[in-house]
Amino acid sequence: MNIIFENRVAIVTGGGNGLGREYCLALAARGAKVVVNDLGGSVDGSGASGKAAMGVVEEIRSAGGEAIANGADVTDHAQVESMVAKTKELWGRVDILINNAGILRDKTFSKMSHSDFDKVVNVHLFGAVNCTKAVWETMRDQKFGRILMTTSSSGLFGNFGQSNYAAAKAALVGLMNVLHREGAKYDIRINTLAPTAATRMLSGLIPDHVAPIMDPKTIAPGVLYLVSDDAPSKVIMGAGCGAFSVVIISETPGVFLGTDASVDDVAERWCEISSGTGASPLENAGQQTEKFIKLAAEALGVDLAGKAQ
Repeated sequence: MNIIFENRVAIVTGGGNGLGREYCLALAARGAKVVVNDLGGSVDGSGASGKAAMGVVEEIRSAGGEAIANGADVTDHAQVESMVAKTKELWGRVDILINNAGILRDKTFSKMSHSDFDKVVNVHLFGAVNCTKAVWETMRDQKFGRILMTTSSSGLFGNFGQSNYAAAKAALVGLMNVLHREGAKYDIRINTLAPTAATRMLSGLIPDHVAPIMDPKTIAPGVLYLVSDDAPSKVIMGAGCGAFSVVIISETPGVFLGTDASVDDVAERWCEISSGTGASPLENAGQQTEKFIKLAAEALGVDLAGKAQ
């Protein structure tokens, strides 16, 4: 299989450094026209500079590709709308959006200020919302779109000192789940990536002898697949060191305790309730409701039309 992106236009936020840079280079190498969006701030979100984004653009152009730099702040809806408008003015469409921009302000929850919590959530969650909203109608009209959210193992599984970051990253999975359903009939496919790589965000945390196998470019193949024409949708991909996985959110089968069950009943049968045997992923929220109705109906002898059996 030879995946190409000719005639595709991609916007990559946080595209000036680390993972974003590798995504931009990889997309351009396979034919995509790329908007390298980067505010150019530090890891904590302070400052701004267009140097990093322009550096990536120059790399792409020197290799014969097409790219432009854009310094829009993803937390500013008007700036994001302007970025999308300029992209369409130049290239006529937007096919791919990779929501990669992010910052860190790590502290324990007890020591974290409201401003540090707000800032991180604004960049990761609302930055992705702003960018996705700005391209959504375009993708609906052209009946094609590929959107990638960036989550984290911190949001999926938890990590000490990252309550703000983890909350935002977990929220992006919920956003993906809904937009997957709303965009399906327009061939808008949405996935989420949980990457781990030796980037600025992990500076000082990765031993020198391990860093080479955690090169950010090892993540790019998974990213390109998730935004390709034949991409799946509603997938959480884990990626790092050239290895790839899929994270599955599942639910146990459930146990009917009776409509008059007490807390003591829940406690007594907790091992059975929480057993992962037979757990399975749910396709949508309604399936959980349907499952519980079915469990109760079977136990009480009531059919789903409401008649006693």
